Formats: sequence, C-alpha cells, structure tokens
Amino acid sequence: MKKIEDLHILVVEDEAIIAMLIEDTLLDIGCKSIEVAPTIDRALDIIAARKPDFAILDLNLHGSRSYPIADALREHGRPFVFLSGYGAKGLDGIYKNADVLQKPFQQTDIEAALRRAIMSDIAAS
Repeated sequence: MKKIEDLHILVVEDEAIIAMLIEDTLLDIGCKSIEVAPTIDRALDIIAARKPDFAILDLNLHGSRSYPIADALREHGRPFVFLSGYGAKGLDGIYKNADVLQKPFQQTDIEAALRRAIMSDIAAS
C-alpha cells in the first residue's frame, strides 16, 4: 500500500502564491515528491515524462479549463482532484461529478483527497 510520503504529486496552478501554499501543505502532510506546473502544456509534459500518482488541478488556468490534463491523467489511470472557487458548480461534461475542493481549502481537505485517492487505488487493485 502506498503511503502519502511515497506519492509523486503534480500540482497544476497558475497563481504562484496558491501553488506555493499547496506545495507547503503537501510538504506539511509528508509528501516528498511534488512538481508544480503553471500551464496546461507544462502539466502534459510532466505527465508524459513521469506519471504522477496524484494531481491537484486548478480548474481555471489562465482562462482555460484544465480538462485536457484531467483527460491525460484518466488515460493513465491516475487520480486527481480539481480546485475551484466555484466548487462542484464549476464542473461540467464528464467531470461534473469529479472530486473538487472549494477554494479556499484547508490542509485537511487536501489530506482527505489524497487518502481517498490511495484508498480507491487499493480498491482498484
């Protein structure tokens, strides 16, 4: 069973302050391998090079939805959670029922999302 400290996490966030806050939060809960991508293209490059175990995706990146990143993660069977100021109301299409954390979020919200991902990975095995 994977532990939080063993996970490689991708954070996709276009606002540097929020990205740093998420990264600090992940470090505080024990994550050791974190990559941050501010754009869709950079995130897709990271996914192609090194498939993350879990991803945190800002829904709105410079005015574009992060759905292409979610699509790539789904293709590789990797779990993710969206971040949105609009909560689940901001999601549509095949992602309307996806896991979403409302901004502002708490450390416990991110930790719970990671634990859900680990548990769903175990259940799928």
